[in-house]
Amino acid sequence: RQRVPLGRPIRNSTVYLLDCHGAPVPFGAVGELYVGGAGVARGYLNRPELTAERFIASPFVEGDRLYRTGDLARYLPDGNLEFLGRNDDQVKIRGFRIEPGEIAARLCEHPWVRDTVVVAREDRAGQMRLVAYVVCSSQAGAEDETGAEGEDAAGLAGGLRAHLGARLPDYMVPSAFVRLSALPLTANGKLDRKALPVPDDEAYARTAYEAPQGEVETLLAGIWQELLGL
Repeated sequence: RQRVPLGRPIRNSTVYLLDCHGAPVPFGAVGELYVGGAGVARGYLNRPELTAERFIASPFVEGDRLYRTGDLARYLPDGNLEFLGRNDDQVKIRGFRIEPGEIAARLCEHPWVRDTVVVAREDRAGQMRLVAYVVCSSQAGAEDETGAEGEDAAGLAGGLRAHLGARLPDYMVPSAFVRLSALPLTANGKLDRKALPVPDDEAYARTAYEAPQGEVETLLAGIWQELLGL
């Protein structure tokens, strides 16, 4: 999917892409967008707590104020900024803070992907897992349009999983890939997250099963089966 860039800062304004510690991120990396310069307001009217949260003293220019937008972005090779989503969507899985928008942006780089959204949801065992919902392009081949299980669906998931694995850490690779003909939208044209289908258990990637050996392993495997509902 072609994303429309945000462009560059206008005259008398500055922008910074900062990490969670307030340090600039490397070129091409995802960061939160902060805006400074003459156009930044002094704060929110009669909302001192929100003002303190969103307006900070600039650590880069003495006397300047920065507005924390909550938008996630990165620099493109031509110097323009690309919008990647909101940090309100940030999730925490197994102790790692994850930006689903960054994963979706990487998926959109694959020629098979026309549109996608990545969300965190609980599986049947109650564990939070990343799930990627993908609308495929015409280059994806002859996979079934319903996203049904089978060799085509497995091949699509495997290809996208390998694509992300080469660009992101393992904990940011979705556990399941669900193919859709289109992303569900609300009447206002926004993504309807509640309408995203629940993945089948078989949609989640699993390692090859190896049977327990010996009495102790068999006993432990039985305990984990009962606890995890597997």
